[in-house]
Amino acid sequence: MTWSPSPLAERLRAGDRRAIARAITLMEEGGANAAALHTAILPATGRALTVGFTGPPGAGKSTLVDAFVAELRKTGRTVGVVAVDPSSPLSGGAVLGDRIRMGRHTCDAGVFIRSIASRGHLGGLTESIHHVVDVLDAAGCDAVVIETVGAGQSEVEIVDVADVRIVVNAPGLGDDVQAIKAGILEIASILVVNKADLPLAPRTVRQLKAMLSLRREGGADVPVLETIASEGRGVAELLAAVDARSTVPPEDALARRRARIRRLVAEGAAAEMRRRILSCKDAAFLETLAQAERSEIGIDVAVRAILEGSAAVAEDAGGSVVVLEARDRQAR
Repeated sequence: MTWSPSPLAERLRAGDRRAIARAITLMEEGGANAAALHTAILPATGRALTVGFTGPPGAGKSTLVDAFVAELRKTGRTVGVVAVDPSSPLSGGAVLGDRIRMGRHTCDAGVFIRSIASRGHLGGLTESIHHVVDVLDAAGCDAVVIETVGAGQSEVEIVDVADVRIVVNAPGLGDDVQAIKAGILEIASILVVNKADLPLAPRTVRQLKAMLSLRREGGADVPVLETIASEGRGVAELLAAVDARSTVPPEDALARRRARIRRLVAEGAAAEMRRRILSCKDAAFLETLAQAERSEIGIDVAVRAILEGSAAVAEDAGGSVVVLEARDRQAR
């Protein structure tokens, strides 16, 4: 019997919390059911403001997110929180401890918090993040807040997910050169120096402003704010800055949506190709792998051969690729 996403999608759009949890679990698992549900809820997406918090470990992201959610709730907005935690390289499990840090919101019907494991995905997020955000959007959340793993300078994938990106820093960022080198700062809509009551906070603010002056574009429009998240200080100003950057021209919104769809298609294609390659037992395909194992062809040549539908390839003495056998795409 074919599974129908309609009942779950209807409950989800009605804001049923159990349906939200079930839908997110489906998205994390992936597969045909997740794809069917995602297609069913897509017409209900595109309304929520998506805010991403990223930055190095120890900057106080979770505490700041907790305070930020409280500030959002003061305005009457409903909030979905996705906290991405690092996975164990051995078991694949994760601590998923952000619910504990945001415990004061667990009894608030206007807040839904979900911790998910990165499952080894690079970029500070998780492979299913786009779909999880869409679930919360379709469920009627006014704002979706994403907290990345906190792995450091490589966490730039958030730029493809969040409307507004907040990069959280702690005092004592490092010397000026390190501040300029930190590529993660280039994707910021807003820079925050948290724990601003510490002695090195003013210096860190100066470093970040100096870095912005060297940014290729948009640096002059990026504010550098100071917060003390544990006391809620500066959080109202942070929300005001987020709201000021949440409205974009229609053409920019359309361009962003197109880029997002392109990325989703690319990610889906990569996942499907990986699945097919790992499970393929076609003789000609296995011969291509065997040639790579024997160093008769390079990995890049094998990849090109597979993507072009070639069953096997070899390199002649001159180094050119010779197709030994081509697949009949229609027959297969």
